[in-house]
Amino acid sequence: MKLTLLAFFAATAAWLLAGCSPSSGPQETSPAQVAEAVPPTTEAAVAPEPAGSISETAFGTTADGTAVRLYTLRNRSGMEARITNYGGIVVSLTAPDRDGRFEDVVLGYGTLAEYEKDSPYFGALIGRYGNRIGKGRFELDGETYQLTLNDGPNHLHGGARGFDKVVWDAQPQETPDGPSLLLTYVSPDGEEGYPGTLTARVRYTLNNDDELAIDYEATTDQPTIVNLTHHSYFNLSGNVKRDILGHELQIAAESFTPVDETLIPTGELRPVAGTPFDFRTPKPIGRDIDAENQQIAYGPGYDHNWVIDADDSGAWRHVATLRDPESGRVMTIHTVEPGLQFYSGNFLDGSITGKDGVVYGYRSGLCLETQHFPDSPNHAQFPSTVLRPDKTYRTRTTYRFSTDG
Repeated sequence: MKLTLLAFFAATAAWLLAGCSPSSGPQETSPAQVAEAVPPTTEAAVAPEPAGSISETAFGTTADGTAVRLYTLRNRSGMEARITNYGGIVVSLTAPDRDGRFEDVVLGYGTLAEYEKDSPYFGALIGRYGNRIGKGRFELDGETYQLTLNDGPNHLHGGARGFDKVVWDAQPQETPDGPSLLLTYVSPDGEEGYPGTLTARVRYTLNNDDELAIDYEATTDQPTIVNLTHHSYFNLSGNVKRDILGHELQIAAESFTPVDETLIPTGELRPVAGTPFDFRTPKPIGRDIDAENQQIAYGPGYDHNWVIDADDSGAWRHVATLRDPESGRVMTIHTVEPGLQFYSGNFLDGSITGKDGVVYGYRSGLCLETQHFPDSPNHAQFPSTVLRPDKTYRTRTTYRFSTDG
């Protein structure tokens, strides 16, 4: 399907998410009324199956003395997500293989201290701006803003202290769809160089369709830019039994945004046909990851934004499918975002020891980050990331887990 910039902007218009009307409260009835209304032999007398559960425990204290919590969400089928309010990090996420064995499918650490000391954004919420901004500089309404430089000459993932390194306010909730965790953070005007006070709200729900659903919302008191995303490193082998090169990946994209040597987009939309970036049909990640190609050399490997296919409706859509042939685990991603950053774990080099003493070797995890494009504020032809005080930023992504047998 051929993509147009009109379709990009239509896609962003689909951010508004449907709300839910509150249900009416319970009314008092006598035992006789209950017996008359619902005979004990009918199915209506059976209590509904629980939608899941959520619990919390301490997860340590930050270096500045702030207490941090760890929340365990469990859905009806037995999947579990452990999420901390430090950085909104998904510490672990279990999913069954084709034989029903539940194992962890994300990389991470076992302690808060390890996340604080050194983490390549394992499982974190990313903001204010996911991905890179060239030279950390952008212009908005005639004024130039300089952001923190934390990735060579560029700004990456919100700066030196992005949303992945702050403690969010957390509200655990049980919903009809499954256990949910609402996280809120107020980013003050000028933080990491961004204009405006931004209030961000992110809701994780581990629903009973075996999806980790992530709903994002933000408001501002001044014009600013925002591009929120999620940064789990996935490995569907379970407990990182092997690298991700044998995983099969499909991305619904006819083109990608090529980059310069510092991984900043050139502004071009380049067709994937005939290149190592063609994932329109599923293929093993390792097939072309070391191909002789200048873009691959810049990675090194895959660290690029794919331009997701869209039509004029800009509707909620499938953007990618990841499959591990050995375990049978399948992860399907849906979103309204116009871009998907695929990062193939090129800088994992065996120097990090994660949960349960597992050493994270080369390309032992991958990221699939739904997003607007990198460096969008400096490319007028890219979908806009500007948020103004009279608007609300809303977007949604789901990671759904299943098996192939």
